[in-house]
Amino acid sequence: MRRGIAAHLSDLRGFARYLTRDVTAADDLVQDTVLRALGARAQFVEGTNVKAWLFTILRNIFYEQKRRKVKETEILSEISLGSEEGREGDQGYHDNVLDLSVLLWRLPEVLREALILVGAQEMSYEEAAEICLCPVGTMKARVSRARAKLAEITALPGAQASVATGI
Repeated sequence: MRRGIAAHLSDLRGFARYLTRDVTAADDLVQDTVLRALGARAQFVEGTNVKAWLFTILRNIFYEQKRRKVKETEILSEISLGSEEGREGDQGYHDNVLDLSVLLWRLPEVLREALILVGAQEMSYEEAAEICLCPVGTMKARVSRARAKLAEITALPGAQASVATGI
């Protein structure tokens, strides 16, 4: 496996440079690809095309990073807009983040863990299931139940008061 990865490093680097158009970002992308491939070597089916497998991993990581960057930009622009509107708008945004943190801690541990992995860390259900050592269907159910429980908690009368006090 390691020899197969090493044999394709220059090809991976070239593809990464094509995608990122930045030498440093491309090298980081190749490094992430190699780390993920080594971590997932048990998933590799012997006799299949190592190069195609590596390129698929690289491409998926690139698009994951791109989606994450878009989301980060949106969040930062929201924060920026909030601070431009004045201290009250910024404080309200900060309170909402704190409220979400408090709400998350009100969830059972398995539901909180599933929601953090899939929602906040933007992992796929498959990746999160692998981390939690459970079937993918179980992970999907946990995330669904966590979202439903958060909606239930926030819909309760007086939920904001209990959130503010940390109960």
